[in-house]
Amino acid sequence: MDSNELDRLINGFKAYLKLERGLSDNTSVGYSNDVRKLYDFIESENIELKQVTLEMLHSFVAQLHDLGISPRSQARIISGIKSFFKYLKLEGYVEEDPSVMLETPLLGTHLPEILSVEEIDAMIDCIDLSKPDGQRNRAIIETLYGCGLRVSELINLEISKLYLDEGYVVIRGKGSKERLVPISEVAQEQILLYINEQRSMQTIKRGDDNILFLNKRGGRLSRVMIFYIIKRLAELAGIRRQVSPHTLRHSFATHLLEGGANLRAIQQMLGHESISTTEIYIHIDRTRLREEILTHHPRNRK
Repeated sequence: MDSNELDRLINGFKAYLKLERGLSDNTSVGYSNDVRKLYDFIESENIELKQVTLEMLHSFVAQLHDLGISPRSQARIISGIKSFFKYLKLEGYVEEDPSVMLETPLLGTHLPEILSVEEIDAMIDCIDLSKPDGQRNRAIIETLYGCGLRVSELINLEISKLYLDEGYVVIRGKGSKERLVPISEVAQEQILLYINEQRSMQTIKRGDDNILFLNKRGGRLSRVMIFYIIKRLAELAGIRRQVSPHTLRHSFATHLLEGGANLRAIQQMLGHESISTTEIYIHIDRTRLREEILTHHPRNRK
């Protein structure tokens, strides 16, 4: 199916949602974006829309789960997909609706924590920049949230892997596999301030001179210390929920997804797909990945 046919189906779907279902323009746009996410997924699997099965939809939902998308966001996306296939059946585009038996996640009282952009800003506002570790902590938050890093990836981030002029950092993830992640101008600015104002004044332990984020003794930070920094800032910001570094990673993925970013691009930025060499990855994918994060991440829409 070409893009023109997809656009025609989505336009008809939007009209159906508004005229027959009486849904708001915002809901209509959100459901249409959900359909495009599904289309990107099935296209990557070389499957036509008319060939979609329940098993394929389960794979799509599993991918959402693997990305750390909250059950509430998953439920909204599934609702959009189910409405779309109901419309396709009414229009005679498909004979059977594969989404009839597709279940939405249970929405209990406990959900994986996702912070809003406002809550993340509130945490940053609580950082005392007059303290020796203030600028470092500001750079840490912006890097965690702006790049969706794991704690282990953050504490082992090397200065030689920063390509700030080009807007990228090279991250060594699980299995020592490297990936290229775009970094926002806000995070770049805070990292440079930290390097120039604080890090350059430290006596650095032997062997850690290439590590970006250091503790007061000039050595690399521990995982526990990062957890403590995040927890303390959340408390100061009045956030009464369990917040960890992984919360920022989940928030990164959810905010990108809800902003319209491509699932495959989010997977690559989170490190769920590896690269063989940095040079090949830069040549092939850097423009598309950078466009995804610059277009859809809240830090770049201010």
